[in-house]
Amino acid sequence: MFEAETHNVVVRVRPRFLDSQSDPDARRFVWSYTIEIHNRSEERVQLIGRKWRITDDTGLTQEVTGAGVVGEQPILEPGMGYEYTSGAPLLTPCGVMVGWYQMIRLRDKAPFEVAIPAFPLDSPYARSLPQ
Repeated sequence: MFEAETHNVVVRVRPRFLDSQSDPDARRFVWSYTIEIHNRSEERVQLIGRKWRITDDTGLTQEVTGAGVVGEQPILEPGMGYEYTSGAPLLTPCGVMVGWYQMIRLRDKAPFEVAIPAFPLDSPYARSLPQ
């Protein structure tokens, strides 16, 4: 599990390679990732957007932005959490993802960003490193 805390909001990520949805011969490698977001602040906050940087084994980087996550813009009460699962396909057998959430404090609508920790996308098909 990979974890980061920003402005008293904790983000934990658990990536998992999906062999059943991947096809190495067709250069299709698929991962799921489950994210837990915990609000440790004393404020009600809302996740309104996200931005991802996904880099594959060749160094090719894609940026993905959008409103909310999995079609939702969850409100997190103080001490509460939210969990969702999503996925990412790559053309290479490994890569890395990192990003951040755009959030607002509901009391005054003040925006802030919360870091999503970098996490590896590793598959059993990754090249072994030279000894």
